[in-house]
Amino acid sequence: MIVNFTHPTFSSHELLADKLGRGFAVRVGQKMIIEDYGVLGLSWRTCSRLCEIFERSERYFKLLSNTFLWQIQKVGNVSHIILNREAHRRGMELSTEASLSATVVVLQAMSEKEISPIQVSFKHKKPKDLTSHKKAFNCSILFEQSQYSISYKTEDLRLRTAKADASIHSYLLQQVDEKTKGIKIPGNKFVHDIETLIKDALPTGIPSIHYISDLTAMSNRTLTRRLSETGVSYRDLVKKTQEKIAKEMLHKNTESIGEIAFLTGFSEQSAFNRAFKKWTELTPSEFRKKI
Repeated sequence: MIVNFTHPTFSSHELLADKLGRGFAVRVGQKMIIEDYGVLGLSWRTCSRLCEIFERSERYFKLLSNTFLWQIQKVGNVSHIILNREAHRRGMELSTEASLSATVVVLQAMSEKEISPIQVSFKHKKPKDLTSHKKAFNCSILFEQSQYSISYKTEDLRLRTAKADASIHSYLLQQVDEKTKGIKIPGNKFVHDIETLIKDALPTGIPSIHYISDLTAMSNRTLTRRLSETGVSYRDLVKKTQEKIAKEMLHKNTESIGEIAFLTGFSEQSAFNRAFKKWTELTPSEFRKKI
């Protein structure tokens, strides 16, 4: 991945590689942890499936830096995750090696499974020593290719994340209790659970009711009815959740307004600003100044 690893200058990468060997960047990527990626890393923790990590990364960079870095191309049963960067100097090559190496670590941490890529491609020339590359990627490694990419079986990227597995399992157990023991989930708890699922999904964009009903193993109609019984619609609950998250984050004052727009599912900061003013009659900046 990209965020935070690129704080050192490309010159620093080059100097360190000269001292520590060409595999240095790959080894650094293997040491990265999710906490190193700031707000983007925070958003990864609530992904339902591994592929959402790249979808959120794409949204993050397009919203906050107007760049298009990550792209997924599916060919048959293989997904190629393409990193759109130019190899204009050795420091960039090293940074990219670290980014793709870190991707392997992030996916394994999120899935808690030893999944490995099936191929990694680099634009630059093959280094003399591939020891670190082979250990990190454990797959076919190609050089002097047309693009930087890392490829996985699509079924691996469709795996649920470890967090999603745990929370969904807990929720489904409640549903089993409802059906077999007649222990109905209280309305306020049901709404809270759905609100949590919406909150977790927002960094990928505003979730459809189909997406949430799929997570809860309900039909759209059943989910709509259960919410209606508590006096709330799905659409209103999404807006309420967005507003609640935005206000909490503006109070904390640790994330930028652009980052809050990303975490609340908006594709543009201007759209977030307009929505927030409808909710509070204040812009996010004005609201923050009043705190």
